[in-house]
Amino acid sequence: MSDSDSSDKTEEPTSKRLSDARKKGQVPMSRELNTWMMLFGVAIILAMMAPGVMNDLKVLLRNHIEMSYQLSLGPSEIGSYLVGMLVALLKILAGPFLLLVIFALFSGMSQNGILFATEQLKPKLNKISPIAGAKKWFSVKNYVEFLKGILKITIVGIMGVIMLAPEANRVDTMPGVPFSHLLTDVHDLILRLLVGALAILFIITIADIFFQRFNHTKQLRMTKQEVKEEFKNAEGDPHVKGRLRQIRAERARQRMMQAVPEADVVVTNPTHFAVALAYKQNEMDAPKVVAKGQDVLAFKIREIAEEHDVAIVENPPLARALYASVEIDEVIPEEHYKAVAEVISYVFSLKNRKGVR
Repeated sequence: MSDSDSSDKTEEPTSKRLSDARKKGQVPMSRELNTWMMLFGVAIILAMMAPGVMNDLKVLLRNHIEMSYQLSLGPSEIGSYLVGMLVALLKILAGPFLLLVIFALFSGMSQNGILFATEQLKPKLNKISPIAGAKKWFSVKNYVEFLKGILKITIVGIMGVIMLAPEANRVDTMPGVPFSHLLTDVHDLILRLLVGALAILFIITIADIFFQRFNHTKQLRMTKQEVKEEFKNAEGDPHVKGRLRQIRAERARQRMMQAVPEADVVVTNPTHFAVALAYKQNEMDAPKVVAKGQDVLAFKIREIAEEHDVAIVENPPLARALYASVEIDEVIPEEHYKAVAEVISYVFSLKNRKGVR
């Protein structure tokens, strides 16, 4: 990627961009956290499980050594004997091994949760391309990983020297120490080294987690045009959406105009607003707004009402109130019952006088 292309990517990745990258297996992953978790698991095994495991191994080996004179290892027995020894060893080591597997799984899930990305399993030619491989070798990420490795080795090495220096004076006395005591001393020393290494690597791990997330976000940054294209694809072309809204509005207007002839009365402003009301005494609990409009649309409603002999009543306050508070096909609210009832009663009385109803 050229510098110019990289400089154009100034926008933070969208949620869709991050989701697509996750589906492809492109997620921020800190190797330092995996290493730290595995070392932490080893430290727990040494602190809590190693004495018991060593004791079980000692008992197993001692029984076989002490009872070796009773063993009959002919050609037919040696296979079952070795299988039995292997099964016994696996039973003893199953606990530590299972704990390491749990820590390995947890280290991955703690960063990105459960992730199934089959995209990474697909064969790609660029994976075997020498040019692509060279670019990866000389990438900024690899430089950072190399420097981190040197830093870790240096810091842990210095810490190890500092912790082992006081034990140097005991080297001359170790040959006289009983073997069981020597194992205990070595166990304690290794455990101290692990705890010290974990403390130092914890700081490096936290810094690496933030760096990996920052670098991942940086790689997924988008140009302004990419953001626009993604929004267009997700929400639809604004021109097309505008045209669809226009078509829906026109169809709704046509349905509304078709309902005007069925109205009982049109309440007007008299020129700016028009609201058509329908009320069927045996079917409705309250009058319903079947059409409403402002200015040109109000004029059209009045024109259709006149063509179909629908009563038109001028009541500016009521017309404005109904236009603002009631939508099409909604019944009028209770606060307008009295005013509308007066209008409806007046219209029905006119129709009764004319013999319409």
